[in-house]
Formats: sequence, C-alpha cells, structure tokens
Amino acid sequence: MVLMKSLNIILKRAICLIIVTYCIITFIKQQKILNTYSAQTKTVEMQIKEASKVQEELNQKKANVNSNEFIETIAREKLDMYLPNERVYVDNEK
Repeated sequence: MVLMKSLNIILKRAICLIIVTYCIITFIKQQKILNTYSAQTKTVEMQIKEASKVQEELNQKKANVNSNEFIETIAREKLDMYLPNERVYVDNEK
C-alpha cells in the first residue's frame, strides 16, 4: 500500500511535469510566431507610409498638370520648346 501511494505520487508529479513542459514549449513557439507577425506588421506599415507619400506626390502632380507653369516646364525640359524671342544658351563644356 505504501508502494502504491509513492508510485501514485511519482506518477502525478511526472504528469504535472509533462504538462508544465508542454505549456512552456507552446508558449515559446507562440512567442516566436508573434514576433514574426510583429516584424511583418512593421514592414507593411512602412510600405503603407511610402505608398501614401507616393500617392500624395501623384495627387499634387495631378492637380498641377493643367497649370501654365507645369506645361511650360515640360515643354522646355522634354520637348526643347521655348518662348518666342527667348535666348537659349547651351553650355558645351562637360
């Protein structure tokens, strides 16, 4: 009977030890997964901020497309067009 009680106590302690070990291992695995998700969230937030900046720039460009200054700038830079009676100096040193 004493042997039965001691065996019963050892069995209960072993089961408790197994359960605690399982809980600790599960907690560590979940913490690693949470850290990965946190890093992914930060990356996506950075991408969203960058995309918002690009969108803001495009919206400003869209608003200025029909302005005379923008049209004149594009005509000068891309099409090499100039106003009448305007002198254009070209620097050949490079």
